Amino acid sequence: MKRKEIEEMAVKDLRERLEVEKQNLNKMKMNHVISPLEDTSVIKKAKADVARMMTVLAEKEKQN
Repeated sequence: MKRKEIEEMAVKDLRERLEVEKQNLNKMKMNHVISPLEDTSVIKKAKADVARMMTVLAEKEKQN
C-alpha cells in the first residue's frame, strides 16, 4: 500500500486496517514456520506496510 493511499484514510479506518494487516502478518509468519513460503518477500512487504501505517497514524494523532 502506498503512503499516499494511507494518508487519505481516516484515522478510524486506518486503525481498523492496521489491526487487520497485523493479523495477516502474524498468520503469514506462522504459516511460514509450518511450511515455508515460496516467496518470502511477501512477509517483508507486509511488515513495511504495517510500519508505514503506524507511522502515518502517529503523525495524524500528533496533529490532533
